[in-house]
Amino acid sequence: MKKLTTIISVTAMMCAVMAALIFSIWLAVYGDSNYRFYKKEYQRYEVTEDLDMSIDHVMYVTEHMMNYLIGKEEKLSVVTTVEGREQDFFNERDRLHMRDVRNLFLGGMKVGVICLAVAAVILAVLRKREEDWKRLYFRTYSIALSAWLVIGVLLGIAFRVDFTTCFTIFHKLFFTNNLWVFDPETDYMIRMLPEGFFLDMVIRISKVFVAVLVLIWIVLFWGKRNYKKEEKKDD
Repeated sequence: MKKLTTIISVTAMMCAVMAALIFSIWLAVYGDSNYRFYKKEYQRYEVTEDLDMSIDHVMYVTEHMMNYLIGKEEKLSVVTTVEGREQDFFNERDRLHMRDVRNLFLGGMKVGVICLAVAAVILAVLRKREEDWKRLYFRTYSIALSAWLVIGVLLGIAFRVDFTTCFTIFHKLFFTNNLWVFDPETDYMIRMLPEGFFLDMVIRISKVFVAVLVLIWIVLFWGKRNYKKEEKKDD
């Protein structure tokens, strides 16, 4: 019975960590309403020079695109000055691919909510049934964290060795078409968001994710320690 309880609790914690990952992605992508990270990246990769656009125009395009990804804009279309001509920044291929990205992004958010709900329900039941639930939470979270750590280290090594290949595999896994393959000559979006930008975003997400996981670990550790103190007082 104790082994089954541990397995159930570990499952709940795995779901909780998955929810934390998805929340971390959201926080890294949308945590700054002024998109200062994006602006810094555009300056780093000289995006304005490549597109012959002002930084204000690039940021305006960015804000519209980000609003589109969460359903605040119905259509991905921004008329602005690019390469000395007033035109729509996005072409039809951009729109089709970003529609897929929006579906993936919003779908991921739903998965995160479901994982959080599953974890919350299971942990609530265990809290009522298990007297030493604080110790159980900490122990099983540590187990789940170890499993995710192995996955994270392997992915980190893969990204470090060849990010381009990993990026390509990601697209082949999550998209059923080749709309993600862009031509810099005709597709401005890929020039605004070069591969280096995505590598930096992965690093940013990883930092947020690690911070969230450590915070949860500290909270659970503190709870377990207080539980031990209460036990000693009772003795």
